[in-house]
Amino acid sequence: MTRGPVDGRTKRAERPVRPVAPWVRTRLRTAPGAAVAFGLLVLITAFLAAALPRAVDAYETGGLRREIGGAPPSATVLQLTTPQPGLENPLPAREEEMRPAALSAVHRKALASLPGPLRADAVESAYGVRTSEALSGQDTWLPRPDGFPPGFTLATQSDLAAHAAVREGRLPAADRRITAETKELEAAVTSATARDLRLRVGSVIRLSDATGSTDLAVRITGIVEPRNPRGSYWSAEPILRTPGLAAMPTSPPQYRWEAGLLLAPDAGPALLGTQSMPERYWRVAPATGGLTARDTPRLLQGIASLEGGPELLKMREIAGGTAVLSTGLETVVGSHVATREAITRIVVVAAFGIGSVAAVVLAMAGGLIAARRTDELALLRSRGGSLRGIGGRLLAETAVIALPASGAGLLLAVVAVDEARLLPAVYGATAVALLACATLPVRAVFLHRRPRAHGDRDDLAQARPGRQRTVAELTLLSLAVASVVTLRRLGTSGAGDLLVSAAPVLVALIAALVLVRLYPLPLRWAARPAARLRGAIGFLSLARAGRSSATGTLPLLALLIALTTAAFGGSVLSGVTEARDRAALLEVGADARVSTPRDATPLPAEAERAARKVAGVRDTTAVRVESTAELAPGEGAGTAPQKPLTLIGVEPESYTRLARQLDFGAFPAHALTSTGGVRGAVASPGLAERLGTAPRRITSAAGEVTVRITAVRTHTPAAPRSEFLLVDGAGLKHADPTTLLATGAGMDARALRAALGAGAEQGVEVWLRSEERAALTGSPLQSGAERIYGTAVVAGAAYAVVALLLSLLHSAPERAALLARLRTMGLTTRQSRQLLGLEALPQALLAAGGGVLVAWATVQLLAPGVDLARLALTAASGLTPVGGVSLRTDVWTLALPAAGVVALTGAVALGQAWWTGRRGSITELRAGDTR
Repeated sequence: MTRGPVDGRTKRAERPVRPVAPWVRTRLRTAPGAAVAFGLLVLITAFLAAALPRAVDAYETGGLRREIGGAPPSATVLQLTTPQPGLENPLPAREEEMRPAALSAVHRKALASLPGPLRADAVESAYGVRTSEALSGQDTWLPRPDGFPPGFTLATQSDLAAHAAVREGRLPAADRRITAETKELEAAVTSATARDLRLRVGSVIRLSDATGSTDLAVRITGIVEPRNPRGSYWSAEPILRTPGLAAMPTSPPQYRWEAGLLLAPDAGPALLGTQSMPERYWRVAPATGGLTARDTPRLLQGIASLEGGPELLKMREIAGGTAVLSTGLETVVGSHVATREAITRIVVVAAFGIGSVAAVVLAMAGGLIAARRTDELALLRSRGGSLRGIGGRLLAETAVIALPASGAGLLLAVVAVDEARLLPAVYGATAVALLACATLPVRAVFLHRRPRAHGDRDDLAQARPGRQRTVAELTLLSLAVASVVTLRRLGTSGAGDLLVSAAPVLVALIAALVLVRLYPLPLRWAARPAARLRGAIGFLSLARAGRSSATGTLPLLALLIALTTAAFGGSVLSGVTEARDRAALLEVGADARVSTPRDATPLPAEAERAARKVAGVRDTTAVRVESTAELAPGEGAGTAPQKPLTLIGVEPESYTRLARQLDFGAFPAHALTSTGGVRGAVASPGLAERLGTAPRRITSAAGEVTVRITAVRTHTPAAPRSEFLLVDGAGLKHADPTTLLATGAGMDARALRAALGAGAEQGVEVWLRSEERAALTGSPLQSGAERIYGTAVVAGAAYAVVALLLSLLHSAPERAALLARLRTMGLTTRQSRQLLGLEALPQALLAAGGGVLVAWATVQLLAPGVDLARLALTAASGLTPVGGVSLRTDVWTLALPAAGVVALTGAVALGQAWWTGRRGSITELRAGDTR
């Protein structure tokens, strides 16, 4: 079959005709305001989704570095040690292994062989030879507190000149080649050692070991001051920097001084001639600058290998077959990991809540756009438009807005939060972009899967829950109950359990479904008597409120999740604040505490008068604390030695007043009154059980007193963390106060210390509750998690506002048309405002009241299973909360967002009534308008 000739006009007619105006450009130009608002919503949501994982990464990395950097260097340094060379080797060879050249070669190889991600801080690392058993100073002019000669640790610490400033004399040196036979050496000491051990330049110390066979003379050539006393170089072995009193194995314990002598680097061979068990050491200070949170597993694995694995074998190939590597770094990192995991489980709850409300709000935004374009899409379907074509065009339309906005949000998150991984942020922004792009086309395709000739009613007058919805709601109810029960039983210890993390969201979801089912009923019941009233405003408002759009489940769900998330975040922050306040109070006992070291001596007579003059001090009380009191002979049961107890003499009126102000172990003042020579006493539970209710004689340095316990309290300000016995100080022979307690707000710590002459030399110590509390908030892990919860509170409130606005915008055209029709029937401006206000009021009260109720119930339900101890208190603080740290309901985060919902609803209703009145009825009522 042959084709006929085809002319040029036929060919041109068969070509596809290019549309006059592209779809996407036309739609964006038609509604630029809606496009900008939608893009802004996507940008903010993408920023939050991308910033959250980066913020978690950043504070976990900062927490790891802070944990290692803030721990004592003695607990984090990697110490590689090996004993002196074996006796089977010739003496000259043994001496060579103790010299700096051999030690330096091992040091360089050891640093280069560290497994990643562990890296060394070369500046603070050191090596040398030291005596593992102290040598005793035999000179009689050396201080001997209990008659024991002081002990000295000798060390040839490397690079002393770079880490110390010479205050007097010079650094030690070796004038000749030192061997094992050398008996005279030079050494330097720190200024603290020189002060406490009465040393000066030119002093000669004669040393011997425990057997007396060693006779070594060490001449002090210089006194030095550490340049960085808290660094690993000086603090890995603190005895080289600061002397201290060491307890001897005697009963009762007696003490002797122990100090360090810094020898010349070439003096190592001389230690071979002593019986001090000399050893070679290489101390490697870990560098924290390059560590990140994701390096933690490899870091722990590397440390374990160094202590007893393949990496230790490598070190032994470098330092010798008997080398041993020891460190406490794995304990420090393990503590960080435990804290991080505990905090992460709590943070996941906030992330889940914010993510859920953000997803619902994005779905609402897409639903609003789809609702506004229902007639347009229905017309396209009735004229042959395919679902694929309509869905594709809507997808392209939203992608043009959502993808650039998500990219901008990701970029802002990367700029705002540094030192974090990029991939999780990309995942978060991508999820937001996909959700934003898919919401409108999916909703439109679902609603218009069949062509519709006209728009059906979409209110609760005809909507009836089907079986599928009932099954879905019962399934969600089961999940919510399982989630709450699991959280209450197991707490947040189930890491990675999304069901537990979703507990607040599931509770809010169930509440939203229940409220949507129930709330139209009372409104319809109230509309019946309102119909018999003279005015039509009440009936119309109640009738319309009772027939609100069937799509109102989504706005109510968004509001409830947002309010619950904000309240849950506020309860977390409130619980953390209360726990820190309580822990600081348990540490200090009052807002300020002034005492002498160990309460050994009385305070100056003018101390209380001087403290009262300091700004911020409201009230004070002076007490006598005797921590070595005990039962008088014959008062205890049996012949076993009695434990000492803490006897506290107080002035009853001022002390009870202070305890009431602090709400800390308050008791009536008459509990300390005397009866027949027997003093009333307040005791701690353990001491009350030990002493009983019979009169007991107590002896102490303050005198002897007979007491009978009249009241029992768990804590008291004068002894917040120990067993105590409180008596009236007037009954003590020596009642000079040793401790001063003060209350007040905004105390000037510097002025208080200056007024009391606080300091080591004056023998007065000052502790402030505010300073102790501030020390609990410095951890990056905790502060980062708190910032996330603070953001959750703000974001929850903001998303609640957005959800409310979207809900009101969804029904705004319908309300405007109603007002226009009623105005033509004589409705006044005042009645228009009343109608819109009364119509919106039930829904606003439902959202606000339901939000407050659901948020409060969520906090009460989940409080037993959420432990905030790791979030509130650092492990390094050593503080343990009494009774645990749980959620505390915060009234502000419950009430303020809910009140804002009601206020904003009323403002929008009044604003719409005013704006509709300005536009007039002709603008709103047009032929063919089905609103």
